[in-house]
Amino acid sequence: MKIALIGATGFIGSEILKEAVARGRSVTALVRSPDKVARLKGVTAVEADALNTSDLAAKLKGHDIVISAYNPGWTNPDIKAAHIAASKSINAAVKQAGITRLIAVGGAGSLYNEAGGQFVDGDGFPAEYKEGALGARQALDDLRKEHDLEWSFVSPPFGLAPGARTGEYRLGYDYPVFDADGKSAISVSDLAVAIMDEAENPKHIRKRFTVAY
Repeated sequence: MKIALIGATGFIGSEILKEAVARGRSVTALVRSPDKVARLKGVTAVEADALNTSDLAAKLKGHDIVISAYNPGWTNPDIKAAHIAASKSINAAVKQAGITRLIAVGGAGSLYNEAGGQFVDGDGFPAEYKEGALGARQALDDLRKEHDLEWSFVSPPFGLAPGARTGEYRLGYDYPVFDADGKSAISVSDLAVAIMDEAENPKHIRKRFTVAY
């Protein structure tokens, strides 16, 4: 399996990169700054702009799957618009490259609460994350209109932090996964395990899923 990983130097992307390499996969890391990519066996770092659709498509050709952990950056004042535009460009580039399989990492804000509403629309949703969450939600909505891509959309839980790789997780779909203490959390390392499990053994084609302990 040849993997094209967009956003390989980010918080989530860097863990996906390590997990893929640990499984013996060949990875092309498509990033803004190739010098920041971890020097690992089987990894090729390539400079790419997610908004340059034609150039990105050319760099994606020949891969079996694209995993996008793209994030415009939480300090980006136009994070919502940037996320939507980049996601549209990535979707188009994947199709232009002749690839059907795409896993996109989004956010938790579009998950549903017990009342049936999405968390991002709630009064208590953190203001500093709202625009980014709205952008990720639109990216999911756009994917749901895609019929040519065999896409999967991953929503991490609200509790996502560095931590040990246990290889354990529980799956959910549109609602958060809670443990016996009412927590919904996972280490970013185990999130990467879940993403690579989906890449190797697809179970959520044209579906959103989430994970937590």
